[in-house]
Amino acid sequence: MAKKRNGNAQKQAFFNATRALKKSLPILMGVLMLLALADTLIPKQTYRLIFSGNWFFDPLMGAALGSISGGNPLTSYIIGGELRQEGVSMLAITAFIVSWVTVGIIQLPAEGLMLGKRFAIVRNAVSFCTSIVIAIFTVLTIGIK
Repeated sequence: MAKKRNGNAQKQAFFNATRALKKSLPILMGVLMLLALADTLIPKQTYRLIFSGNWFFDPLMGAALGSISGGNPLTSYIIGGELRQEGVSMLAITAFIVSWVTVGIIQLPAEGLMLGKRFAIVRNAVSFCTSIVIAIFTVLTIGIK
């Protein structure tokens, strides 16, 4: 009896994973298409001009771009990998990923209505600053620039 129950749980887990993959596949394909478009339209030198390797400016710029963009963690890793291939520093990428997920400039009006303007602004400001600090500590910890 226990084996049958375990088999049903495995089948259910498989179907849940398949359903989740079906839901996330269009998002992943959209991100990949946007990255391909950006790769075609944005000259490679642009990344090196924006992200110079500066310990203050790179995480600030990465956090700013992540805050404006906003998205889910799954797609941020793909974008982060693409940025790394273009030579962008880990400082900028880490700040971008953290702010991409935690700061929501796009959602700020809705968050302000639901939770209060002051709370929404303070939460986003703290998340923005924290993304920069996390980026610096992460790079210092792993030792990759």
